[in-house]
Amino acid sequence: MRVVASLDGWAAMRDFAGDDRSELAAAASLAELAGADALRLTIHEDLGPVRETDVDTLRRTARQMELQMPVSQSLLKVALESRPDRVVLVGERHEASGPAPPLDARVAEAALGSLLRALGEAGLRCCVRVAPDLDAIRAVHAQGVEDVELFTGYLVDLPDAERRAALMALGDTVRLATKLRMQIAVAGGIDDCNVGEVLASAPSVERVVFGHALARRALLVGLDRALRDFRDRMR
Repeated sequence: MRVVASLDGWAAMRDFAGDDRSELAAAASLAELAGADALRLTIHEDLGPVRETDVDTLRRTARQMELQMPVSQSLLKVALESRPDRVVLVGERHEASGPAPPLDARVAEAALGSLLRALGEAGLRCCVRVAPDLDAIRAVHAQGVEDVELFTGYLVDLPDAERRAALMALGDTVRLATKLRMQIAVAGGIDDCNVGEVLASAPSVERVVFGHALARRALLVGLDRALRDFRDRMR
């Protein structure tokens, strides 16, 4: 099981402090020493809070780097120049904070197809964030997508009965993706309290992405301890 650590929080804290230093390179080194298999940044069209210079810094520092971005031709240049190990395509954010939403491939079919072709021709691996829904898996599979990230952000805070049903649906979605020989990640709202039940419902998941929850815990105990604690809860 691979762990992906999102470092968007370090860019956000820099902006909150009104500082030009994000200490991103130091955070990346600590995260890798603590067991992160890949590090991720999310870039938006308004280039905030993550900047192109942050992407360049992480590309130089990280052994494995992922770039998360919405389906946008204007951001294609950033991906082509930085050449991350994986590009994760997500829905357009509607709030300044919170995880990026899943992409509806049925709505964004033409734009998604165009971006997938451009990234594929450049030799870049692509992953698409989708809702844990059977039709969503079928839609991206029809576009030739072989790597999906199932969005769990909405289900982790549901009441018990609703959460159990949502976790069952997640498991059904993972089984279909596995049958279609897709690589599978989960992301969105995952922390040390819920990662166990998410993985129990979807045991064939290959990657887990920790983001905002990791940044919050790191403020209390440090990034290396936070990441080790999160990884321990996956066992």
